[in-house]
Amino acid sequence: MKRIATAATVLALACGGAAGCGGGSTTGGGATSSGQVGVVVPFLTSPFWQAYNTAVPQQAAAQGVDTLATVNSNSDPSKQLSDIQNLLTQDVKGLVVAPLDSAAIVAGLKAADRSHVPVVAVDVAPDSGKVAMVVRADNRAYGEKACRYLGDAVKSGKVVQIQGDLASVNGRDRSDAFNECMAKNHPGIKVLDLPANWQSDKAAAGLEALYTANPDIKGIYMQAGGVYLAPTLQTLSRHNALVPAGDPRHIVIASNDGVPQELDAIRKGEIDATVSQPADLYAQYGISYIKKAMAGESFKPGPTDHGSTIVTLPGGILEDQLPAPLVTRQNVDDPALWGNRSQ
Repeated sequence: MKRIATAATVLALACGGAAGCGGGSTTGGGATSSGQVGVVVPFLTSPFWQAYNTAVPQQAAAQGVDTLATVNSNSDPSKQLSDIQNLLTQDVKGLVVAPLDSAAIVAGLKAADRSHVPVVAVDVAPDSGKVAMVVRADNRAYGEKACRYLGDAVKSGKVVQIQGDLASVNGRDRSDAFNECMAKNHPGIKVLDLPANWQSDKAAAGLEALYTANPDIKGIYMQAGGVYLAPTLQTLSRHNALVPAGDPRHIVIASNDGVPQELDAIRKGEIDATVSQPADLYAQYGISYIKKAMAGESFKPGPTDHGSTIVTLPGGILEDQLPAPLVTRQNVDDPALWGNRSQ
């Protein structure tokens, strides 16, 4: 609460205006935009966000959108709100923001609204506020896919869930869906929750303690492979527990993100599955939606022309739920996976 209150104070003097409306056209060419766009990323310590950060200027150039250099909020919600304020003082005409905290970001959305600057949220939906569109995959589906994969493989015993930041709707959605699915479909599995706030050091310390106390762990669900993969594999290796798939002692691991490192780990048999969160599409459609919003277009619920569906979230917020496939040994070499194209 202290960080959020501090963040709100940062924006108390922000000037503002009304953001872009919701509604439902699909993305693509045709709309024109005028003015620079500010792009805010949450952190760059994950290969996922590094890939997104690389894709943004490429997509902006391809779509004729003038963007400033991306701004890194360094995992700090207070800094993220300061970043938004600084961009607004530079007279940007649109913002593409990946929120760190679903509640704290509302202050930033209000500041943009007062400045008449439309906002597209990427990866994380705000709890409330005005955005032209949220570009995101179905995060509850992430948790459910991981649950079903691990449940079918493990059957019974202990499974660790390395959670994201529960101040983010992503962390909440993945955790709630995973736990609900396990309780309903796999009652013989005991879930050990490990809050790690999207931070590799917290994942490493927490998993070390959990594994030491529970050496009979049979499975692990990593909510963010981009930051949790390395510490997880390192911890298991220290305990001589990193054995390949097919070995009776293998710990089954399912993940989220689809970064190249996860795909390589699947090929090696170190982990078993990941849900490929579309970093490339986040960049593509984040830029496309802000271009349309700046041109005055509105959007509505329903199917898009790019294989997704726009849904209405609580508060009337619109979200384009992009596809996020489960990746296993069977399809890990699919060239359509962004993780294979970015290597």
